[in-house]
Amino acid sequence: MLEWISAGAAAVAVGSVSGYAAMAPRSQLFGGTFAYGADPRHIALTYDDGPNDPHTLRLLEVLARHGVKATFFLIGRFVEQRPDIARQIAQAGHAIGNHTFTHPNLALVSNTRIARELADCERVLGNAIGNHAPLFRPPFGARRPAVMRAARALGLTPVMWSVTCFDWKAATADRVEAHALRQIPKQNYGKIVLMHDGGHTGVGVDRAHTVEATDRLIRRCKDDGYQFVTVPTMMSNRHETTANVDEK
Repeated sequence: MLEWISAGAAAVAVGSVSGYAAMAPRSQLFGGTFAYGADPRHIALTYDDGPNDPHTLRLLEVLARHGVKATFFLIGRFVEQRPDIARQIAQAGHAIGNHTFTHPNLALVSNTRIARELADCERVLGNAIGNHAPLFRPPFGARRPAVMRAARALGLTPVMWSVTCFDWKAATADRVEAHALRQIPKQNYGKIVLMHDGGHTGVGVDRAHTVEATDRLIRRCKDDGYQFVTVPTMMSNRHETTANVDEK
């Protein structure tokens, strides 16, 4: 993912109010997205831009050591290059979602390109791992009505985030961890943490700081009483909570 300055420039390009709605993680103006859960004790770790050799594999080792399941939003063209890593993610029991085929800014491309990006990623994921979570995360968080329509036409739920770790730019594990720990205690709902096991420019991007920060975050947050869940589990919990409230 690029620095927020790039996302900000894209937002300006499409206008102030609509630009904010196109980029802000929790904006619902252009259609419903899932950006947080119902249970404040829940944390969903999510990773964008993989599969990435070797850091996705190292991350899987860390998650396995802690018994934590996460959610990976994979780029289709990298899945084509490394279907073996995508299969290892799936075999380890993690949720996998669609992050488009080439990672364009969907707020700035044609409707035809939007539909093709999502469909091509779905095709590649199906070929590599078969069934997977019906989830979609727009690159850079960029969306507009056509993006939401294309996602729902494929039965995909758009997923955003509530905690940003800024690990896509040059960073240290200390800084990634600090970004997360500054935000997590302030949110009185289930947290969706945005991190990156890869980079959209190509396979081989260094994400060692993300792997190390993940290890630290899991240790710290478990000690503080949090539970780690996948996005599908968090979504199910929200639906159950809503149903219980309605019944009362």
